[in-house]
Amino acid sequence: MASIRNLKKDINYVLADIIEAVYVWELTNPGKDTKKSEAIIDEAIEVFDELIVKMNTKDVDNSKQHFKAINAELEVRGRKLIDKINALS
Repeated sequence: MASIRNLKKDINYVLADIIEAVYVWELTNPGKDTKKSEAIIDEAIEVFDELIVKMNTKDVDNSKQHFKAINAELEVRGRKLIDKINALS
């Protein structure tokens, strides 16, 4: 059970760090348009919601494989969000 708790914490920490990075970008670039950065924040919140719903799914056949898939999805989607932050100009 501890690994499930840690996975939930990882989801929370990763996506919170991504949102924080967007806020830092907005503060360091006050003259820039924030529509794209706000879209990244909205997407991070959507990813969080989707992953938490998947975490709370009870009727899975192989729970170990299910949680590994969620962890892999967090990594992939987190990297995409980080790439979007890096592409902001």
